[in-house]
Amino acid sequence: MNEPIPVIRQVDHGTARLLPDVDRDRAWLLTVDGAPQSYVDLDDPAYLEFEYVRRLAHVLDCAAAPRTALDVLHLGGGALTLPRYAAATRPGSRQEVVEADRGLLALVAEHLPLPAGAGIAVHGTDARAWLEQAPPASADVLIADVFGGSRVPAHLTSVEYARAAGRVLRQDGIYAANLADGTPFGFLRSQLATFAAVFDELLLIAEPAVLRGRRFGNVVLAASHRALDTGPLTRLCAGDAFPARVEYGAGLARLIGDARPVRDSEAVASPEPPAGAFGIG
Repeated sequence: MNEPIPVIRQVDHGTARLLPDVDRDRAWLLTVDGAPQSYVDLDDPAYLEFEYVRRLAHVLDCAAAPRTALDVLHLGGGALTLPRYAAATRPGSRQEVVEADRGLLALVAEHLPLPAGAGIAVHGTDARAWLEQAPPASADVLIADVFGGSRVPAHLTSVEYARAAGRVLRQDGIYAANLADGTPFGFLRSQLATFAAVFDELLLIAEPAVLRGRRFGNVVLAASHRALDTGPLTRLCAGDAFPARVEYGAGLARLIGDARPVRDSEAVASPEPPAGAFGIG
């Protein structure tokens, strides 16, 4: 049997590489311009290699009773790690995936095809444009993991964007986003203020070292109009190989401080990560 070999292709937004994992059969790492984007195990879609992806999955796990089918909208597709996870753990779910890089979607479809009957529809278009024309109250969970290179695009950081997300969610729906920042957390604090202007409940999930400002890293933001049950989420995040803290309430208010919501007219992309923050060498 031939060993899998790396696949390298120019896609719309850079050079994509699919790198086989020598330790797991039919498992692949996707990078774009050297930045890790996704990890997929085709034989075990519930296996999540990246810690921040696991934390987004924990939010999804806590969104409803186990195995309950959900309507999920994913902004940002990559190799479709979380859509595959939701299809495996919540069979019967209806999922829409929006990814602007059509070349990347073609690469993934060719080399990492979805299983038949997965209930996942993929759309090659801009996330904000899709969100603004999507039917209202059509999603139970909205997961945003959109990066242009290693930065969250500016048009996905504003109050107007947050309102568009809130419009698409059902009344008890949950928004979850992957963000990245480091001390002094100017971007993160502004995002918290922005989503607090639209949603009633917020929480953050991050490693303690990131929240203490010791290093740049991923932070998961969750928002909802309903009270978020932090107990189960805290236990799941604490049980990971790299435990994370769930921050909410007074602790979150202190972090926001005097930060103000961001409008479209003043929105900026998330900060450029320090050299080597997310690279694989």
